[in-house]
Amino acid sequence: MHRTATVFVSALLLVSPMAHAQPGGMPSDIEWKVAELGAVINPAETAKLYVPLQETEPYQGIKVERDLQYGPDPRHALDVFAPDQENSAPRPVLLYVHGGAFTGGNKRSPGSPFYDNIVLNAARNGFVGVNVTYRLAPQHQWPAGAEDMAAAVRWVSENISARGGDPARVFLMGHSAGAVHAASYVAHGRFHGAKGAALAGAIFLSGLYEFAKAPPGPPEKVYFGDDPAKLAEGSTLGKLPTSPLPLMLVYAELDPPSFIEQAKLLNEALCRAGRCPRLVHLPKHNHMSQVYAINTPDTDLSDEIVAFMKSGK
Repeated sequence: MHRTATVFVSALLLVSPMAHAQPGGMPSDIEWKVAELGAVINPAETAKLYVPLQETEPYQGIKVERDLQYGPDPRHALDVFAPDQENSAPRPVLLYVHGGAFTGGNKRSPGSPFYDNIVLNAARNGFVGVNVTYRLAPQHQWPAGAEDMAAAVRWVSENISARGGDPARVFLMGHSAGAVHAASYVAHGRFHGAKGAALAGAIFLSGLYEFAKAPPGPPEKVYFGDDPAKLAEGSTLGKLPTSPLPLMLVYAELDPPSFIEQAKLLNEALCRAGRCPRLVHLPKHNHMSQVYAINTPDTDLSDEIVAFMKSGK
């Protein structure tokens, strides 16, 4: 952001009553710092704002299983978080898929609270949380991500009962590139097994859904290549409206413009089909802060996730 604009935004936030966080919203001391970063994807600087608000291990009251294999590749690994107290009924399950521009990212990095925070929050709300990682481009291109989602969902369907989860109430949630993989799995029935999608719903956080009608960016080229047929096949905008699953669609105010545009396009396509999703616009947040804020006092997104999983709509 230009220095003059930065000074203006900072001054505006300091004098505006909107700088005071609403209950459960973004803390005011973080709000102006996120605004200064602007509508860019900056994981390192955004993470610094939320690390001090996150829990550190060991996580009291939570049973954690790490690096369970759901397939043959070393990155076919997942973590399971569940409340350690017994429950009279099986718990809903949140299956989280991280981002990373198709070429990076992990379910957990040593010394970082991310993305434990996602599944920890699920467990704190009485659910079972599953954190999954997947194969990366350029070694593994389309449709590797959708294939990995299918394998992870199948593992959860077959193994989550033993961990207190309900295989009939599994919600798949992906962020950024993870949202692309999650949407690909939901949209393409050929990746589903005999039980269908085996999901109760899906949540897409700041994903991309149409690659054939606009020039793909560098990350999309690495994963899909330049073949127009593959870009069209990997696009889910025209396919998701035919899915019967309840969907929740999220974008952030400070997302880069392409993510906002594509979220609106998908929402319009779903509504035209009579299948309007639960649409969540996150004010003040950027592409990364929305997920880094989960399991902190900033509950704007996590409250929506909990409500969606409890209601199924």
